[in-house]
Amino acid sequence: MSLPANIAVSFDFSSSAQFGYPFTIGDDKYGIIGVSQLASSAIPLPIVDLTPNVRNITITRGRNVLSDQYVAGDAVVRVLDPDGAWNPQNTSSPYYPYLVPLRKLRVSATTATKDAFLFSGYTTEYRYTFPTGQEVGFVDIYCSDAFKLFNLAQVETVADSGAGQSTGTRIGKILDQIGFPSNMRTLATGNSLCQADPGTLRTALGALKNCEFSEGIGAFYIDGSGTAVFKSRNQVVSSISGTPIEFNQTTGIPYKNLVYAFNDQLIINQANITRVGGTAQFAQNATSVERYFPHQYSVQDLVVDTDASALNIARTYVATRAETTIRIDAMTVDLLDSAVPTDTMIALDYFQNLKITNVASDGSTIVKTLQVQGLTWQISPNSMDVTVTTLEPITDGFVIGSTERGIIGVSAMTY
Repeated sequence: MSLPANIAVSFDFSSSAQFGYPFTIGDDKYGIIGVSQLASSAIPLPIVDLTPNVRNITITRGRNVLSDQYVAGDAVVRVLDPDGAWNPQNTSSPYYPYLVPLRKLRVSATTATKDAFLFSGYTTEYRYTFPTGQEVGFVDIYCSDAFKLFNLAQVETVADSGAGQSTGTRIGKILDQIGFPSNMRTLATGNSLCQADPGTLRTALGALKNCEFSEGIGAFYIDGSGTAVFKSRNQVVSSISGTPIEFNQTTGIPYKNLVYAFNDQLIINQANITRVGGTAQFAQNATSVERYFPHQYSVQDLVVDTDASALNIARTYVATRAETTIRIDAMTVDLLDSAVPTDTMIALDYFQNLKITNVASDGSTIVKTLQVQGLTWQISPNSMDVTVTTLEPITDGFVIGSTERGIIGVSAMTY
């Protein structure tokens, strides 16, 4: 059975963080000064098409529901290896000695009208297996996205990071400090201001996540193309008003395996937020505390500029997380189903609105308007499924003109 999209897997042996073909002197496509990527070696290292020998792909990207933050995206690609070329110990391999950790791998999906990267990341491990009684070995290539690089790098003094910078600008300065390519960033300016960088030794990822939180529920993550994305608080709030894609059992996109939850795991009714050099700021929802008991959330050493801003963050967390309701945490979509629009599914990314309708066997109906906050792909030669992590909007706000989020006296007003 053929898949509804052409799946391609490429492996890049060059050592830079940049995705793309290295600069090749004399090549009319990859030898254009000012356009082509400069490689890390005088001899261009190969980019290999793994697609013909790929047998399984698993990709997991998204927001961790319980920790309430974006985490590193991961992928595992199984490649059949009839010639032993992908055995890291094979000195006769044409790829020896370039088969080392932190090389680049991408997974793309293409149709006649749409193309998208499902994952772009860096190798972390090669697990080579030659099963007894089989003629063909295989290698499982484990990968992680750029969050892995950010967590490996440490920063202390971030250049050009004085007081009054916006959160988005500060994120850019941190990425400059560790040499992350400027053309692999989509950074909003941000709606909050930072104090001068504290100059303490920490991981680059920790410094970046600090800025994300200091925005007052912004969003910093790596998308499928490998680009570092920062969305401001206003962008996160305004995304709520987007037209949702409909999933249901009749006229919308079909799904399976809805994952329901109704518990207190996501409740926050007390928040303590402290900035560097500031005083702890406390907010609570007394009604929620009385109903569900205290569910406290604490964050220290934020780089936000004032105690008033820290208090606003505390109030926002409590205002948007004090109550609980029945949730749809995930659903699975089979792209081999002819009723599923392939272009729509391969283009899904965070903050896309979804309207999910489920009619139970007793005739009762649950309708939820949620947002995409995670994607798990399972792809083989005969299957292509995606499990979508679905959450209520990670923050709330008044959206003028919205029938759901623009109701005076009902919709949340945030700073």
